[in-house]
Amino acid sequence: MLKIGVLVSGRGSNLQALIDNIERGTLQASIELVVSDNPKAYAIERCKKHGVRCEVIRRKEYPTKEDFEEAIARSLQSKGVELVVLAGFMRILSKRFLSYFPERVINIHPSLIPAFQGLHAQKQAVDFGAKFSGCTVHIVDESVDAGPIIIQAVVPVLPEDDEDSLSERILKFEHRILPQSVQWFAEGRVKVQGRRVLIAGAKYGELPVNPALEKF
Repeated sequence: MLKIGVLVSGRGSNLQALIDNIERGTLQASIELVVSDNPKAYAIERCKKHGVRCEVIRRKEYPTKEDFEEAIARSLQSKGVELVVLAGFMRILSKRFLSYFPERVINIHPSLIPAFQGLHAQKQAVDFGAKFSGCTVHIVDESVDAGPIIIQAVVPVLPEDDEDSLSERILKFEHRILPQSVQWFAEGRVKVQGRRVLIAGAKYGELPVNPALEKF
């Protein structure tokens, strides 16, 4: 059973997807700790409902970013966390933080990176006139939404789309590819080779998700 920690800042719908799959038995992981930097995040209510341990660690309570990240890392390590999942965590993590969990911090981003990095990726796609967008789970590095890619899902951008409608369709795939990625880690199938992430035994080359979903 893989021990994971989840960092959140907002409503926590991807956290809920992890919880649901754990409760269904499709995801062989346990959420040892959820950390929120926002005391008003709805994700905290999700934790209460499902009996998941949650801590609020606020940036303003620490004199430096380094101290803030150190507090998060200590809390995660104290619970034996093996994989850190960013599920709507709205802060950029430093190289120092990542060194505590080398190649074991992953993020879900609502675009086909390297396109449309940063905030409001769905709006960026609509405004740019993209014909396809989607979502990506990637290994977190020092760049912003540009680390080595684990899995991507493709979603068409329709002529009538706005940010909200595109976001809604992308989110349905986020709720599938994030648990799948965690499950691959739980199975010990993730191999990072520089910029390339290979999943042992996975099926590559089919749309709309590459590599193909297996359980989710």
